[in-house]
Amino acid sequence: MLEPGFWDDQQSAQTVINEANSLKDIVNEYKELLEIHENLELTHELVKEESDPDLESELEGELKELIQRLHDFELQLLLSDPYDKNNAIIELHPGAGGTESQDWGSILLRMYTRWAEKKDFKTEILSYLPGDEAGIKSVTMLIKGHNAYGYLKAEKGVHRLVRISPFDSSGRRHTSFVSCDVMPEFTDDVEVDIKQEDLKIDTYRSSGAGGQHVNTTDSAVRITHIPTGTVVTCQNERSQIKNREKAMNMLKAKLYQRELEEKEKQLAEIRGEQKEIGWGSQIRSYVFHPYSMVKDHRTNEETGNVQAVTDGDIDAFINAYLRSRV
Repeated sequence: MLEPGFWDDQQSAQTVINEANSLKDIVNEYKELLEIHENLELTHELVKEESDPDLESELEGELKELIQRLHDFELQLLLSDPYDKNNAIIELHPGAGGTESQDWGSILLRMYTRWAEKKDFKTEILSYLPGDEAGIKSVTMLIKGHNAYGYLKAEKGVHRLVRISPFDSSGRRHTSFVSCDVMPEFTDDVEVDIKQEDLKIDTYRSSGAGGQHVNTTDSAVRITHIPTGTVVTCQNERSQIKNREKAMNMLKAKLYQRELEEKEKQLAEIRGEQKEIGWGSQIRSYVFHPYSMVKDHRTNEETGNVQAVTDGDIDAFINAYLRSRV
């Protein structure tokens, strides 16, 4: 920061400052935890020397607090992949099943929106296609916050719902699937090799459920990366230029994600793993009937409080996944 010309590029300077602040936070938290631990050791010595129920109770309470903070600190250190600190882009695509699966897509959209609110993260709908009767056909949402991608990469995969469908007059049980794709948001300063001749760019009129999703001009942008067949869309901005810029950043993210998947497959082959490595495999089941349970099939983390999970209480599943990767 003291180098001449550091402030010439404001965007680059801010990136460095943000990274420095993040590292400072980690170091300061470590020092604070160390100090608390030392103080608790002194309190423990006093408790051993003289029986004091109040002091013992205070020690137990402070110890529980320290354990929780160590738990959170460990999780923070696990988020060390190159783009973990970035904002996250989530895409939800309901599978076969019509209105029932489209409604499940809207429940998941609400779940991630609620989770983001609890983290004080900001959300922005980039692309929205409503269902025919209810729910969504597809949605792309940007979640802005430090380590948003680091946390939400745990959600990538297929989410399965089992419930009595409110759209079935016979009251039968239905199983629905929604695929969740998660990518880090990239900005213009991230280099991904994309040739202009490999792109097919279409513009069209935005459509949606109303309000922020409706536009009266052909400002929505769809970009197809011809060699890979990757398609991205953005329609939330009124300016075609801004939508195109955001769509290009989304395309970078998708191509980066493809590269990660290829590396995962290669590593699995080297290790001789027989299991499915693809990101699209089913990761979690949400059962409303005949019993209440949400279970993650990768970590076996589970809970009987389905309502809390669909209200955004998914940290236990995210934490278990991140720890399982160490």
